[in-house]
Amino acid sequence: MNTDLIKGIIPPIITPIDENERIDEAKLRKQVNFVIGGGVHGILAFGSNGEFYMVDDDEQERGLKIIIDEAKGRVPVYMGIGAIKTRKCVQIAKMAAMAGAFGISVLQPMFLKPTEEELFLHFKTIAESVPELPMLLYNNPGRTGYSMSAGLVLKLAERVKNIVGMKDSSGDMTLTSELIRITRHLGFKVFGGKDTLIFGALVHGGAGAVCTTANMFPELVCAVYEKFVAGDLAGSLEAQYRLNPVRLSMDKASFPVATKDMCSIMGLNPGAPFLPNLPTRGAVLETMAGEIRKAGLLG
Repeated sequence: MNTDLIKGIIPPIITPIDENERIDEAKLRKQVNFVIGGGVHGILAFGSNGEFYMVDDDEQERGLKIIIDEAKGRVPVYMGIGAIKTRKCVQIAKMAAMAGAFGISVLQPMFLKPTEEELFLHFKTIAESVPELPMLLYNNPGRTGYSMSAGLVLKLAERVKNIVGMKDSSGDMTLTSELIRITRHLGFKVFGGKDTLIFGALVHGGAGAVCTTANMFPELVCAVYEKFVAGDLAGSLEAQYRLNPVRLSMDKASFPVATKDMCSIMGLNPGAPFLPNLPTRGAVLETMAGEIRKAGLLG
């Protein structure tokens, strides 16, 4: 399986909605073009900041098809899968394959506390249901309550042909580094999952990063990657340092509202978050706007 295209900066694209919480097709198409125009290397549909947990099955399929159609092959489009039940994940994976997705990204089941045997079977079953698609694992202990071990990841990478990479959102650089070290002989692609640690992941040999801030500031986020691969390490680190205060200011808002808040500040008009989330107001919003201005990203 050719994995050459699996690299770089991939935004978990926002899901713009109308007043009835249906996907706003025009806004979604505009967002696709905005991030591609900003230099991203792929798009993740229905990642964590794409609010996958809020979107009905038929809407996920419609949204994925809109993204693929608008991307027009310019960058790979991945389908995010975050269902708890293995069979449901398989259904989504097969839908993504039929819709023309390049690959899938699968989060470990939330709410449960599965054993490594259960997790191995879960991921293996999903991957083998769509053997033609590359599959990325998605480790997000902050949202699921537990982390994938390096040993489990290595076992999956060695034994399941189309599990070819992962996103690690643990924020633990020791874990990220270990994931890269123990799988490097396989050509396994490890992506950083923390926008503040793109440079760190790259230094340790990562393939890139999945970054929510690439929804709003794709040129800056991509500069961290592009400068690094061009050998301009100082320039890459400087771009990372410019980004970090902006990203950290988002933590004061409720998850995942801050991404749409910042899109609104930047004039991208993303629409509201799904209820029960509400747009951020007051001092927290002002702080985010202030950090964007300090970074020179807002006139």
